[in-house]
Formats: sequence, C-alpha cells, structure tokens
Amino acid sequence: MADESTKTGGGAGAGASIWLKTLPAVFVFLWSTGFVAGKYGMPHTGPFTFLAIRYLVVIVLLTGVALVMGAPWPRRRDIWPIALSGLFVHAGYLGGVFAALSVGVEAGVISLVAGLQPVLTAALAGPLLGEIVSRRQWVGLVMGLAGVTLVVWTKLGLGLGTPLGMGFAIFAMFSITAGTLLQKRYGAVMDLRTGSVVQFAASAVVTLPIAIFVEGFPVDWTMDFLLALAWLCIVLSIGAITAMYVLIRRGAAAEVASLFFLVPPTTAVIAWAMFHETLDTLSLCGMAMVVLAVAMVTYKGRRSA
Repeated sequence: MADESTKTGGGAGAGASIWLKTLPAVFVFLWSTGFVAGKYGMPHTGPFTFLAIRYLVVIVLLTGVALVMGAPWPRRRDIWPIALSGLFVHAGYLGGVFAALSVGVEAGVISLVAGLQPVLTAALAGPLLGEIVSRRQWVGLVMGLAGVTLVVWTKLGLGLGTPLGMGFAIFAMFSITAGTLLQKRYGAVMDLRTGSVVQFAASAVVTLPIAIFVEGFPVDWTMDFLLALAWLCIVLSIGAITAMYVLIRRGAAAEVASLFFLVPPTTAVIAWAMFHETLDTLSLCGMAMVVLAVAMVTYKGRRSA
C-alpha cells in the first residue's frame, strides 16, 4: 500500500494521511461497540452459536470480496501462523468475551479486564519481537493499568462481576495479547482479505462444534438479533479487525496495544447510554488516567511518523 501511495498525486497522499491519522480513533470506537452489540444480541442465542454464525457469514462475505478483487491467497507455509493468530484474536478473545456476557457480566466490566492487555503486550513485545519500550511509555502503561484497575475495582465493589465471568474475561485478555503479537510477527505476509478468510475459517472450526454439540445451536431469529449480527459481521469482523491489522503493520505492537486502554471508557459510556450501566466519579477518574496513559505510550510513534 505504501508503494501505491507514492505513485498517486498530492491530494490522494493527503487523503491517505488524514485517513491514517483518524484510523486509531475509528478503531477504538468500532471495537468498543462490539461489547455492546454482543450484549444486545446475546439474549437470543448462545455465545458460541452467535460466534459460529458470525464467522460463517463473514467467511462468505470476505471470500466473495477476495474472488471479485483477485486477492492473492496465502502460501501453504504461511497458513498455519495466520490461522493461529486468528484463533487467538477471534475464537479465544471473542469466545471469552461472549462467554462472560452470557453469565451476566457487564459489557463495561469485560472491556475493562480486556483493557489490561497493553501492559502484557508491552512486557512481551521486547523479548519476543525485539521492540524497545521507553521509560515514558512504561510510565504510561503503568498509569493505564492503574486507571483500568480503579474502574474495575469500583465495578466489582458494586457486585458487577462473577468469578466465572471474570475468568472468561481474563482468558480473553490473554488471547488478544497472543493474537496481537503473532499478527505483528507473521501478519506482514498476509493479504487482509484472504488472510482474514483463513482466520475466520479456523475460528469456525473451533466454535461450530461447541455451538452444535454443547449449546444445541439455539437461535431466536428476532430483529434485535439480526441487527446485532449484521453489526458484528460487517462493522466489527471486517471493519474493526482490518483497522487493527493496518495499525499493527504500521506501528509497534506495544503502541497499537495501548489503544485498547481507550476501549474500556468508550465501552462504559456507550453501555451507560444504552443499558444504563453504572458510571460514577471514580470510574470517570480512572478513564481520565487511561486517556493520558495512551497519549504517553503512543507519542513516540506519532513523532517518528
């Protein structure tokens, strides 16, 4: 994509620059809506049934796009790392999130636990990817962790969480961390259209048997369910995931992961507006700490760009 942009005129280059600058904000908003859309559709199906249907729909859509556009398919040696990354990002992360939603954990609480991912990613990006995390970035990451912890502590103090649900959310956090690191290491060879087909297909192989043999594939085909499904398939599985992969390619894994610190406060605001989930003063203070932490972590990437 970088080679193509150099061949276009100044107007096109300026448009691409604006698009890339706004992409992090777009990603954060879209990713945050996933928790809300999942809760919106969850009463009408099982968590893994919901995911299996979502993956099958996205596979059909992306395969059609890839065939029409003549996108290159991954080489055989690249399929396994691409599929493994997809398993962590889709089956592991989303499976944990939807399972937590299904046992009554608030969307805001789940996103807050998953928001601990940047600290784990930064800690592992150095030894695994050779990335350098500066002292200022570490301070920002610790501040972000403190902000997320403050909000989570407040939520749990109100009884808005269960041990099982929190376990699912923690599993989701570890899964998205592993998926981010694998995508950074192996995703450069992946066409976002065909590679995503491989990733969603691998995830469907895992979730579909659970949906059929464990949950019994229960679906109540209401308008609410169809709207939630459409949003998750098109806006999240295609739009948000593509945005995340573009950001990972263009930045350090720790810097991209720090954007996940912004997801909990954004999700909390949306969930407060739609589901009247609690949003108190301590939570707002924690969210302010999170916003400042992201600025500290991502500043180096913006300056070098």
